Amino acid sequence: MTESSKAVLMCAAAFVLAGCGQSAVPEQPLPPVNVQAASLKEGFTTLDRLAETARKEGGLNLIGLPRSWVNYGEIIDAFSEKYGIKVNELEPDASSARQLVSNAKPDCYELSLDTAVANAARFAPYKVSGWHDLPDEVKQPDGAWYANYGSYMSIGYNPAKAKPASFADLTKPGATVALAGDPRQDAAGFYGVMAASLRSGVPQPSQAVELFSQLKGRMADARTADVVIDWDHVNAARAAKAPESWKVTIPRDAALGTFYVQAIAKNAPHPASARLWQEYLFSDEGQNLLQKGYARPVRAEAMLMRGTLDTEQAAKLPVAPGPPVLLTVPQTDAAKSYVRAKWSSVAG
Repeated sequence: MTESSKAVLMCAAAFVLAGCGQSAVPEQPLPPVNVQAASLKEGFTTLDRLAETARKEGGLNLIGLPRSWVNYGEIIDAFSEKYGIKVNELEPDASSARQLVSNAKPDCYELSLDTAVANAARFAPYKVSGWHDLPDEVKQPDGAWYANYGSYMSIGYNPAKAKPASFADLTKPGATVALAGDPRQDAAGFYGVMAASLRSGVPQPSQAVELFSQLKGRMADARTADVVIDWDHVNAARAAKAPESWKVTIPRDAALGTFYVQAIAKNAPHPASARLWQEYLFSDEGQNLLQKGYARPVRAEAMLMRGTLDTEQAAKLPVAPGPPVLLTVPQTDAAKSYVRAKWSSVAG
């Protein structure tokens, strides 16, 4: 090798450090942190910088997240361990409506879609890093709220007592039947009624009230009933624990679904931690942990295309008959009014 060749190789090896004999370009200072920013890049530049800022805030206040719900116990613990942030679990059983009137000062909310739409002005806009993976119909354009995961309404049942394939099958004599809650007060109970009301994808609340009126003598507590109408992630988790005594189906003619929505409180006590929590929930790790709780991650399609979705766990989800029917806000409001007025014929 000639002396000139050696010089070229030495120059190339040193290029990264010294610019091959030229002065190194000085590093540009990072812009100041903005904890109220509407995106990671705008407010923190990098995830590491966001995490560093969040740790200095000293905590994260979450509300309305039972640890048994879609694996939130494991998710909260994993987040806390990963980032060294203490998570304060406030009113885990708080409903969407309760979360918004609580004096607990949460940083983030998990809400029903209709509640989020009605209260968008109360939230701090933030677009998570995977924003482009979220379908347009389940996110507010400015980032005020955005869906995290979805579920189908399902029928769980003890196969020794009943084998319903549709809501109409519930009228067959014998098995006791339960909704997950009072549909006048509980979201799962309400959506159970609405799933039973679907006719060619259109809600017909009167049809559902009539159906459950026929079942009045056989309605039971959800803890002991032979058949329970509830979200598929709840029934699937129960079936996983007792596969011989509990099955789950999503009726072909009633593929009603909904999304649960995330939002950051406009006056969040820990604004950086709130944004870090959102980044974690919508990361591949967070979305797979939700799926471990039998939820259907909102980024599942994009993750599947990139090879980051836990396909083994995805195969354990109840088989869906097709895309979910999603109620519009006007449909939801009209149905709630009808059910409140007419449910006494079922409840007595």
